[in-house]
Amino acid sequence: MLFGMGNPLLDISAVVDKDFLDKFGLKPNDQILAEDKHKALFDEIVKRTKVEYHAGGSTQNSVKIAQWMIQEPHKVATFFGCIGSDRFGEILKTKAEEAHVDAHYYEQNEEPTGTCAACITGDNRSLVANLAAANCYKKEKHLDLDSNWELVEKAKVYYIAGFFLTVSPESILKVAKHASDKNKLFCLNLSAPFISQFFKEPLMKVMPYVDILFGNETEAATFAKELGFETDDIAEIAKKTQNLPKVNTKRQRVVVFTQGKDDTVATVGFLSALVQEQALEECIRAGHYAANVIIRRVGCTFPDKPDYH
Repeated sequence: MLFGMGNPLLDISAVVDKDFLDKFGLKPNDQILAEDKHKALFDEIVKRTKVEYHAGGSTQNSVKIAQWMIQEPHKVATFFGCIGSDRFGEILKTKAEEAHVDAHYYEQNEEPTGTCAACITGDNRSLVANLAAANCYKKEKHLDLDSNWELVEKAKVYYIAGFFLTVSPESILKVAKHASDKNKLFCLNLSAPFISQFFKEPLMKVMPYVDILFGNETEAATFAKELGFETDDIAEIAKKTQNLPKVNTKRQRVVVFTQGKDDTVATVGFLSALVQEQALEECIRAGHYAANVIIRRVGCTFPDKPDYH
């Protein structure tokens, strides 16, 4: 029912101090791609006293939570992404299986499985993603294979994080066009301010196919600035975004901007209700519930069953 495609990463979480953030030039609350200057960060973070490893990657987390909220049947969600032939890759495979997600990874041995350092200080977390293998996803070597494309065609709802625009915009376009042609739901997440700033061209190529766009208030503001909307009112930005050109006119675009503790709408559990064809309000309620559970835990983890009715 649900298809996701993105960067499968192993999250390495540890509590750090302000000196650690300063040393690597990190903001307390941010998400960035690792540069050369961050190489040592990964060596240092694993030496911290309390290190936790969790299967991660924005899209993979989202489909996993959708599966958790739905519970039965298993394998409601399919996930594509690229990993390395290594121990971290094996961990991701095991974790996907445990979460009952139907993961079909493109495996290669030129780059190791990607990692994401979650540097925690107090209530904040600074994410540094070293994409590595995740950056090696090849449309013609994986998405285009008949056996894989059949899985794409089966789905009714598609969800891809904007993060994947840095890896394979052509793969996103192929899936987005399919959804649009078949009047199925294509959802995209703005993911981080840097996507709108530095990957605006591929983002705007996909936008005409987007039925549901997700983002938080910072991402929305950056997106608005990049598009010259000349407003910082979130509701106004949502309206203008909704009215951007759209290929499939049978569906009006829905824009979902989260604002932390303020009037929130969240993508995570949202997808589970969407797959079950629930009304928008119900999708948002499911999103709130899932976010409420996960925000209290380290990494993207959850109890055995949701307590949600």
